Amino acid sequence: MANSMIYDLGHANRSLGFGGQIRKAIADYMLYRQTLGELTVLSDRELRDLGLSRFSIRQVAHDSVYGA
Repeated sequence: MANSMIYDLGHANRSLGFGGQIRKAIADYMLYRQTLGELTVLSDRELRDLGLSRFSIRQVAHDSVYGA
């Protein structure tokens, strides 16, 4: 018999415990930095093709990891 788990994302941080919240915060920050780095190396033309400007990179990286 297979077990299944249902997660309530509204309570996810509370169920992680303090250590889990710290690990998630670190993982989120690392993903933000990685996303920021990947967008930063794109040329202005590549950014335009994506509908982005160099000025919006930080906001796009933040929104992609932490939500809009």
